[in-house]
Amino acid sequence: MRSVKSRRLGTKVTAAALAAAMVPVVATGTANAQQQGGSINYTKATKSNQVVETPLADGRLIVSVWSPSMNVEVPNIVQKPAEGSGENAPVLYLVNGAGGGEDSATWQAQSNVKEFMEDKRAWTVTPIGGAFSYYTDWQKHDPNVQTRFARDTDRPMKFETFLAKELPDAFEGHYGQKAGTERKRALAAISMTATSVLTIAQKYPGRFQGIGSYSGCAETSTPIGHEFINIVTGMRGGADLNNMWGPFPGEPKVGTNSWFDNDPVWGAFRFQEQIKNHQLPQMFISTGNGLPGPHESLENWRLRNNIPALANQAIVGGIIEAATQYCTANLHRRFVELGIPAHFDFAPNGTHSWGYWEDDLRQSWPMLASSMGI
Repeated sequence: MRSVKSRRLGTKVTAAALAAAMVPVVATGTANAQQQGGSINYTKATKSNQVVETPLADGRLIVSVWSPSMNVEVPNIVQKPAEGSGENAPVLYLVNGAGGGEDSATWQAQSNVKEFMEDKRAWTVTPIGGAFSYYTDWQKHDPNVQTRFARDTDRPMKFETFLAKELPDAFEGHYGQKAGTERKRALAAISMTATSVLTIAQKYPGRFQGIGSYSGCAETSTPIGHEFINIVTGMRGGADLNNMWGPFPGEPKVGTNSWFDNDPVWGAFRFQEQIKNHQLPQMFISTGNGLPGPHESLENWRLRNNIPALANQAIVGGIIEAATQYCTANLHRRFVELGIPAHFDFAPNGTHSWGYWEDDLRQSWPMLASSMGI
């Protein structure tokens, strides 16, 4: 195992690259995707037509995929692999955080992911929807969660099932027609969903060959883990947390879908079995420590030379990132105890903000690419 301290990289994005990246999809009840200066219509998938593609002018696609478990469609922003890679190229599933891509806080709007992935021999697929859902399987339907999936269906949200099974099977079966063990794939996410991708890796052995977890609080059954989720999903998202995983903390038993069963620290023993079966994914797990770094500057294009925005990123983003460092340190200790290999990046600075997550993707890419055989 490597536990390293590395300086997160500072990057700049040209105005042209930024304009090309600004195509955030807002999955509303209507079939449109918003972008700067207007919206883009896309065709929704249905139960009888479960994968539907809408081309975008910049070469990317909106691919709507039907979720049988939720009985609703989920749009995805898709970037094709580099020319000559072929349809059976591996797939990077790159997931948004607390807003689920239903706001402007998306990989496409807040990073240079389009430019960065243009020469990569992999598909890039970003689901849009599931704000405040923690990308998990809920026990009960909650109509009050601030996401369209609380309104468009009366079924419990099942984003773990969607990410781990439904989306890969549908997308890969449509593009290249190779799915399951015939296709290699990686799963990476930030913040809220950086916890979920670790849980998915534990629950679905061999499904993903690479995992990127950037600034997540990777524990859920502890008081601090519960409070982290309450701030995101309860206070911001308007949810009754009992509808997600039942009463806290629930039973420490596999298969109960309790707070324990969804805790990557508690469930780390699952990786031991994967090691025995040669199914362990390569993992890149990163966090800052909350101290200002290279992206706490008015030169950061995301801050638009706005001093209050800079103060918010430095103070609020600093507090949140200090908490994720605490959780990540607990995960690291657990991995050491169990002998689970992973790459941990404890950066000497950095807040809970997009500049550092863009850096994390860049730094983790060699490992993710290797895991997918690129």
